[in-house]
Amino acid sequence: MSLLTKKQEKSWDPLADLRELSDRLNSAFGNDLFFSRAADGQTLANIDWSPSVNISETDKAYLVRADLPDVKKEDIKVSCEKGMLTIEGERKQQKTEENERFHRVESSYGRFLRRFSLPEDADENAIEATHRDGGLSLSIPKTKSKAPSAKQIKVS
Repeated sequence: MSLLTKKQEKSWDPLADLRELSDRLNSAFGNDLFFSRAADGQTLANIDWSPSVNISETDKAYLVRADLPDVKKEDIKVSCEKGMLTIEGERKQQKTEENERFHRVESSYGRFLRRFSLPEDADENAIEATHRDGGLSLSIPKTKSKAPSAKQIKVS
């Protein structure tokens, strides 16, 4: 015997919990990072694919390298606000020949978005970005940060 009524059985949506969680996360973060709703109520993923990113560090800078094959420079946007580095853009599907038949397609196309929190010693105002050979390279210089000084706090 089912605990659901006949009406509930027909309208049960196994992804409803996921959509509800997504709505809560979007509400908490103030935007549609995970999923959004179309006008007809359908759930839409805002991100179509996610490029691989390597992050390293030298004595003078943090280095971010993103694999963006077939993404044009004009289709990439890099921004930094309040310690959050954002790389976003779109890889457009290549036009095919009229008589071309694909046997296998493993490439992803569409919008992408990657966000990273920067360390406190990263100089947001001096970030340099270069796009070459299917990759995006960012150099984020380190600031000369002062060592935190000990402060005595009086207990009253």
